[in-house]
Amino acid sequence: MYQKILVSTDGSALSEKALDTAAELAARFQAKLFVFYALPTYPLPAYAGGVVYEQISKQEFTTFFTEEATKILTSAEERIKKHGIESVRLHTQAASPWESILTAAKENECDLIVMASHGRRGIQALLLGSETQKVLTHSPLPVLVIR
Repeated sequence: MYQKILVSTDGSALSEKALDTAAELAARFQAKLFVFYALPTYPLPAYAGGVVYEQISKQEFTTFFTEEATKILTSAEERIKKHGIESVRLHTQAASPWESILTAAKENECDLIVMASHGRRGIQALLLGSETQKVLTHSPLPVLVIR
C-alpha cells in the first residue's frame, strides 16, 4: 500500500510515538522510511537604541542546531532499528517547518506523512501555531497524525 513514508520528528516524547508508528507501518508494508528534522532558521537580530544585539553568532547557531539535528536523527534511527528496518535521514533549515516537510515528502516521492500533534487548542494554538495543522491543510498526501 505505502512504498515511501516520511516521518517528521522534533525529538519530543510524542514524536517518538510517531516514529514507532511509522516504523511499524514501514515494516508491515516493506516501505522505505524517511526520518525528517527541520532546523530553525537564524533569528533576526534585535535593534534597540540604534544598537544591534545578537544573542549568538550565526556560526554558533548553525553549529548548535546541526549537532542537535544529528543527535535527534541518530536517536530516531536507533529507535527505528528496534523494529528491524533501516531508515534514511533528512534535515534542512527552514523558516516554516511545515513547508519543508511537504517539500521533503515531494522530493522523495513519499506517499504517506506521519507526524505528531501536541493537540494545542484555543489561544495556545492561535499563538503557537501548529505545524501539523498546516501540513494537514496543504498536503496532497495522506497524513497520519499521532497524539
